[in-house]
Amino acid sequence: MPGLIRGVARTAVVAGTASAVSGRVQRRQQGRWAAQDAAAAGYPPPQQSYAAPAPTYAPPPPPPPAYAQPVYVEAAAPDAPDMDAKIAQLKQLAELRDQGILTHAEFEAQKTQILAG
Repeated sequence: MPGLIRGVARTAVVAGTASAVSGRVQRRQQGRWAAQDAAAAGYPPPQQSYAAPAPTYAPPPPPPPAYAQPVYVEAAAPDAPDMDAKIAQLKQLAELRDQGILTHAEFEAQKTQILAG
């Protein structure tokens, strides 16, 4: 069933594309024939009407009201003593790892916990 639907959809796309191309070719040919007829009769050639119209754009939205402006609050600076404590703990863990008391996996787990908290 999915193959049948896929085939029908593909046929519809091809037919739609062919129809659009055929219509454009027909309009161009009619324009050329009209120009040839006008030139043979001594009239100025007609303007070609198969060009797409210029796109129109909507005006930009109005700016938000002043009360809707975001308010920025500066983040508090991290406490230096807290960071010093974390560094001291990491140094102690590194010493324990170097002495062979902690495995590498235990060291990494403890380091992650210290840095996260």
